[in-house]
Amino acid sequence: MRHQIVSRDEWLAARKALLAQEKEFTRARDRLSEERRKLPWVIVDKHYVFDGPDGKETLSDLFAGRNQLLVYHFMFGPDWTEGCPSCSFWADSYNGIVAHLSHRDVSLVAISRAPLEKLEAYKARMGWSFRWVSSYGNDFNRDYQVSFTPDEQKSAVYNYQPNGFGSSEAPGVSVFVKGEDGQIFHTYSCYARGLDALNSAYQLLDLVPKGRDEQDLPYPMAWVRRHDKYGD
Repeated sequence: MRHQIVSRDEWLAARKALLAQEKEFTRARDRLSEERRKLPWVIVDKHYVFDGPDGKETLSDLFAGRNQLLVYHFMFGPDWTEGCPSCSFWADSYNGIVAHLSHRDVSLVAISRAPLEKLEAYKARMGWSFRWVSSYGNDFNRDYQVSFTPDEQKSAVYNYQPNGFGSSEAPGVSVFVKGEDGQIFHTYSCYARGLDALNSAYQLLDLVPKGRDEQDLPYPMAWVRRHDKYGD
């Protein structure tokens, strides 16, 4: 990796030029976030029941007394022996933020189709403490376009496009809000590269000279392992 070597003054001039672009990006991101918050809402009229550590829980229960709910759709199929390594890479960012989110009226929960006992075992192995429940036996994952039958995979709608998906499970995040009368609304979902901002490791890698350093790999994230599988 070769870079131009310059004086401190030349570096400062280049850095200030980049800062102008960064500020414009920040302002554009703020405008986009505002438009996201203005999206219309959809009533959730289906009754979902999940298996959680404390027993059966409804979607309303997952709010845990708060008015906003963030759901991470974690790829872990009923017949899988462990969770998706990429979703695990994302989930490594979640433990420390739960307390902060709760003080902004937000609950965070991961939801997967694998049975609860598999989720609990994997969660213990990974050392995670965030809430994780099983949607095994209900339509939640299918309704939010993150689970597909083998026949559906070729033409599955994922990220709002009927381009198919190469697995029975897909990653995503969905947002819900609860009104004063207890009615639940779906406000937002995103998938694919829309999930990048949730991964703090990627945000940090974007700051260093090599960046994500994935351009010569067979596919992005080919380097990613579950954090207990790097072998060092």
